[in-house]
Formats: sequence, C-alpha cells, structure tokens
Amino acid sequence: MKVLLVNGSPRPKSNTLLGLEEMQKIFNEEGIETEIYNIGNKDIRGCIACNQCSKLGHCVFDDQVNEFAAKFEAADGLVVGTPVYYAAPNATVQAFLQRLFYSSHFDKTMKVGAGFVCARRGGTTASFDVVNKFFTISGMPVASSQYWNNIHGGAPGEALQDEEGMQVLRVLARNMSFLIKSIALGKEKFGLPAKEDHLWTNFI
Repeated sequence: MKVLLVNGSPRPKSNTLLGLEEMQKIFNEEGIETEIYNIGNKDIRGCIACNQCSKLGHCVFDDQVNEFAAKFEAADGLVVGTPVYYAAPNATVQAFLQRLFYSSHFDKTMKVGAGFVCARRGGTTASFDVVNKFFTISGMPVASSQYWNNIHGGAPGEALQDEEGMQVLRVLARNMSFLIKSIALGKEKFGLPAKEDHLWTNFI
C-alpha cells in the first residue's frame, strides 16, 4: 500500500513540509509506503481547456502533472499539503490539481484523499474546502481527523509550536491508514461499487 504526499510550498524546509513529514512518520509506523512529491517550486501552468487529454490520455503539457499521474494511478491514497495564499491554496497547487484530475482518466474510486493547509493566521477553512472538492468529485473517500486539517506557522519551523495542529495531522494519518486497509479488505470481499453511465445535464 502506498500514499503520495504532495508538497505545495515553494519554500525549502517549509511549515507545510513539516506537516507532511509528521504524517509520513505515522504512515511508516502503519506499514504504508510513502513518497513526498514537491511541486511548490515547479513551473506548472494552468489548464487551457484544449481537451487534448481526451485524445492523448494525458495532459498536452508534458510536465510534473503527467509524471505524477502515473504514480497516482498506482497509489492507494493522496495527501495534498498547501500553504494559504489570499485564503486559497497557492496557484501552483490549484493548477496542478486541476490539470491532474481533469487529464488523468483512470478510475479514482476508493482511493483515499486528504488535504491539509498551513497559514500564518487565516484562510485555512476556505482553502481546505477547495482541496477537498477534487476528491469528492472523483469517488474518493475523504479521510478526516479530530478537527479541520490545518496547521499554523509563518516563520520557518513555527508550525512545530502548533501542538494541536500536529496532533490533528497524526490522527489524520492514522485514520487514513485505517481507511486504506479497510478498503483493501472490502475490495477483496465485495469488489468496487457498481458504476452507472455518467449523465450530463446543463441547466442554462
């Protein structure tokens, strides 16, 4: 079993990375393989709605999005950690997720998703909501914790002082591990839920 952890911060040794590493420790204790994938310092452009991915099976821009998509298809879970910029995930994270989820056409049903956000002060719950939208449109169960998944810190290393926030992330990693293992057992016994053909309606 494997969980991918996306680091959306462009800063080295960021508070966001500290949160991901806190979760990584728990996943390792639970016997789940992990990989931290850094995108915050990458030049990732936004989607241009060309729809070439429907023909190619991948995004027309061959960058970290396509590289990560192959890893995502093989993984059991995805954690997205992002700093908060103007009460939203930073632009690189949003561009990455929009292109990743739109251009990768493999079935994401029952892959477990979790997001967490890091802010100096405000905008955490609004940003947290944005990240979760990608999971809930894709048939991915969303792992939860004992509080909303956010940590606070501005200066490098400051998030370590947010003891409650770090505990929230540890609980999140344990809950996510349990979900991944339970879903694996469920797939063996029951298989995946039945699929219906997607109905598309426009109310315009």
